[in-house]
Amino acid sequence: MENTERIRKVISSLFKLNGLQIRSDATSYLVGILAPLPGLEPEQWAERIVDRILKVKLKTPLVDKAIVETAVKECGKGTDEGQEELITLISSFDVPRYSYNADKKKFLPVTEPNVLMAGATHKALIYRNRYSILLQRTYHHELFSPIIRGGEWDDARKKFQLRPIEFLAGSNTKVVDVVVLGMISQLKEGKYFIEDNTGSMELDLSETKFHTGLYTENCFVLAEGMYDEGIFHIKAMGLPPPETALVTKSYHGSVNFFGGNPNVISKERLRLIDKQNEGAMFVILSDVHLDKISVLEKLRILLHGYSEAPPVLFIIMGNFLSEPHGVQSAVALKDCFKTLADIIAEFPPLVLNSKFIIVPGPTDPGFVNILPRPPFADCITLYFREKIPNSVFASNPFRIRYCTKNIVIFREDILTKLCRNSIYFPSSGDIPKEFVSTVVGQAHLCPLPLHICPVYWSFDHALSLYPLPDLVIIGDKADPFTETNTGCIFTNPGSFLKTDYSFKVYTPFENKVEDCQLPSD
Repeated sequence: MENTERIRKVISSLFKLNGLQIRSDATSYLVGILAPLPGLEPEQWAERIVDRILKVKLKTPLVDKAIVETAVKECGKGTDEGQEELITLISSFDVPRYSYNADKKKFLPVTEPNVLMAGATHKALIYRNRYSILLQRTYHHELFSPIIRGGEWDDARKKFQLRPIEFLAGSNTKVVDVVVLGMISQLKEGKYFIEDNTGSMELDLSETKFHTGLYTENCFVLAEGMYDEGIFHIKAMGLPPPETALVTKSYHGSVNFFGGNPNVISKERLRLIDKQNEGAMFVILSDVHLDKISVLEKLRILLHGYSEAPPVLFIIMGNFLSEPHGVQSAVALKDCFKTLADIIAEFPPLVLNSKFIIVPGPTDPGFVNILPRPPFADCITLYFREKIPNSVFASNPFRIRYCTKNIVIFREDILTKLCRNSIYFPSSGDIPKEFVSTVVGQAHLCPLPLHICPVYWSFDHALSLYPLPDLVIIGDKADPFTETNTGCIFTNPGSFLKTDYSFKVYTPFENKVEDCQLPSD
């Protein structure tokens, strides 16, 4: 309350010093925008806004709310040439690649160019890079990081100590209460092993207690148990500890894992713009079968409903065909996009003010279903792009930076595949929670064997979730859900048709996801 009154006095004083009078409603509007800003930022922004108003030829010294709103928008947009838009769209094929250097304890950029058909060494690097990320992240956790006192390591308060597999393999006696971080694999049929970069060891899972998560082959785990005669008897198995984005940035703040250019617009300006556009929203739909007349009719109703208050983004994910069309699939999809473009064109406010992002599904025609998947071919989307200029046909997965929010979009039936291939099915019944815990623990969108979910070896980093973004949109045919874990929201809109035309709406300013559904009539 005191801060609000202080800002109100600052605003009033600034306007008087410049020979202006500000109306009370305009003052309240400015206070509402500036009050949430930290430190001296409110005063700095108030001065900029007043300077902007002074550049306008006013008929009277009385400043109303409309003039202030215009000045705030202009300050938010800025006037620097070459400035990027507030929305940054990042293809999976443009995500920067880094490698962790254990000696320097930091990530270094990989200068080698990425190619789709990479050499065999890149396959091994997939798991080495994932392991290095999770290992250093585990050491950040208080249960695994030793305390330094007087220049010496003090292990008295360290609850756990990670051991490499070579430590166990070199032991001639029984070793109890040992913890290993490694990858589950099936090197021999019917027998599970744990691997790290020092070796592998057979597991005995007969008496294992599994903590929260879905455990599959090629999943990295923290395994606690006893080693005896070449067998690691697992007492408890869990996922690597998660880490918030703030903690990650405190260790690697200068590294741009997400991609794009995060420093084009200052964070202060972005926060102000975010506050000024607090009504901005993203509409999220998945499994939109454009070859179904009922779906097209519902889309027309949805677009009509939003035409009076256009959202910032429409995120529309495949599959866009409900069934295979054989050799005519590409032609059928081209016709479907043409129909969708014509429907969107019926609502000019949406064409002018909203951006449409189209993400391919796993069975959509085009490229083979290997991740990350390129956008649809130009020959399929040409009419749509000409009719709806403010549209983007995206890769899968895809990244968006909006103001201060980082968002990842992924269309794959990944939850279904994780459940089907899990070596232990959880008894909790809360599958979305188990799934989200798994993805966060693995810091990866697709912690499955490559024969289950193929990935281009040199682009595996594009599926990484390190550091955690603000929002992850998972397009899965499973039931809709929204879960929050370690400061990151995971949401699945579900199949648009099978869920009776339900979808999700995300408001960046509130960082909140809402469930929405069209009437069935």
